[in-house]
Amino acid sequence: MAMSALAVADTKKASPQRRASWVAFALLLPGLAYLALFFLVPFVSLLITSFGVNDTSQYGAFYYAFNWQNYVDVIAEYWPQFLRSFWYALLATLFALLISYPIAYFIGVVLRDRPLIRNLLLVLVIAPFFISFLLRTLAWKALFADEGPVVGFLQAIGIFGPQDHITGTGFAVVFGLTYNFIPFMTLPLFASLDRLDTRLLEASSDLYATPGQTFWRVTFPLSLPGVVSGTLLTFIPATGDYVNASQAFLGSPSTTMIGNVIQSKFLITVNYPQAAALSILLMAVILIIVGSYVRRTGTDDLL
Repeated sequence: MAMSALAVADTKKASPQRRASWVAFALLLPGLAYLALFFLVPFVSLLITSFGVNDTSQYGAFYYAFNWQNYVDVIAEYWPQFLRSFWYALLATLFALLISYPIAYFIGVVLRDRPLIRNLLLVLVIAPFFISFLLRTLAWKALFADEGPVVGFLQAIGIFGPQDHITGTGFAVVFGLTYNFIPFMTLPLFASLDRLDTRLLEASSDLYATPGQTFWRVTFPLSLPGVVSGTLLTFIPATGDYVNASQAFLGSPSTTMIGNVIQSKFLITVNYPQAAALSILLMAVILIIVGSYVRRTGTDDLL
């Protein structure tokens, strides 16, 4: 009788836990269904397409052969665009970090006691989001055009010659990437620095640390989660970007990134298998780089 009573009591205790787990699962189900429908299914379709063979006899058609030839072909032909994409994205990420960190520190730490000014500056940081990505890039194309004010000024002071230009160069593409993704870097940095305990900075100063030592030993390590988040939010989309490097915007044939090649394969030459193979390769390389970066920085919980 005693053991039977204990079993009944355990069942009564477990039933609320089971109900709670079912409630949690029911709440997660719409999100899981959304991810499965709009991420998992397209990804599987893309992966299967990458093993297909393009049918040159019929425009936009292909058949499934399940071989690795697409991957071999795109690596052999487009490895310069891969390297250029990662190089441009790395430069844009570094420049965005150098620009955004002082901004985030000023807003999150220096102006902590002035909420009105801080909120105004935060609005200015996110203000570019209210304008189309394409329109912002077109605006810089107009400013950097050969007949635009920037080139005209540089020619007037003798830095540029008659044949020099900015658009169509690697500088213009990296500049466009940096400008367009600065908010993605600034906001995570601000969120991290806004939680910084300024008493630690005062303690560091009381222990005779120089401002540089305080930054590298106190401020920067404590803001590292924001740095990692910001660099990931900048590097990943910048690597696959195809707007800034496009000839219609800031780029030229010599600045083509892998995103431009994928766009061309999908929409112009209509070679879906090679476009899919390029997309899968890009995702795989980014995943490897991001995983290694996060583990080396000791922020594995971000994965």
